[in-house]
Amino acid sequence: MDGLGELDERISGCRACPRLVEWREEVARTKRAAFADWTYWGRPVPGFGPHDAPLLIVGLAPAAHGANRTGRMFTGDRSGDVLYRALYDIGLASRPDAVSADDGLTLHGVRITSPVHCAPPANKPTPAERDTCRPWLVQELNLLRPTLRAVVVLGAFGWQAALPAFAEAGWTVPRPRPTFGHGARVDLEGTEEGAEAAEDLEGLSLFGCFHVSQRNTFTGRLTPEMLRGVLRDAARAAGLHPFGPTPQAGSPPAS
Repeated sequence: MDGLGELDERISGCRACPRLVEWREEVARTKRAAFADWTYWGRPVPGFGPHDAPLLIVGLAPAAHGANRTGRMFTGDRSGDVLYRALYDIGLASRPDAVSADDGLTLHGVRITSPVHCAPPANKPTPAERDTCRPWLVQELNLLRPTLRAVVVLGAFGWQAALPAFAEAGWTVPRPRPTFGHGARVDLEGTEEGAEAAEDLEGLSLFGCFHVSQRNTFTGRLTPEMLRGVLRDAARAAGLHPFGPTPQAGSPPAS
């Protein structure tokens, strides 16, 4: 694997899970009325962000009419609205919203990926689909390893999917496996497995965060302040030193 660009291309062409292939393509054909004039992406969605990011955010899977439509992680749905707003508020995104893959959004020191790259029916991948997709996450972690210092995992599904991937990519995961919780932090030690240089043995700080789903954000289980708090902690652990964006004229500062 030459790099993340090649990996992203290979992910986009994957057809390993028949149920997911059928669903993502059916959604792309039938569309939602509000997006009838869109040409849906309808393929696996690769990671998004710089190839030397020290901070990684791991979600769940693309939304049927969000990333499956736009072709970019957390772009075009309400979950993405919440996540990108929080990243913008702490200075890690160039704009507070994500509308399309060509909207000019850039991320600063942070990359976003998912343990399942295809939109699943009812937003629920099966354990077999999760496991089939895991090698893509392992390869992405291996390629990010020289710079990666912290990871935020959104939700219990992502946490359960990510821990085996960290182990396969060469970090030591404690036994018994750490339990997911909002604000949980686990420091993983680096090992020689998969390391190409001494600096690749760096440890990894893993942070848990409730998923930015509408169920969590609409009910107040996850508030913008809670999300920003975890992202700030993870960014500091990654050496990014987050800060607020330059306020627009007449705009109140982010809390």
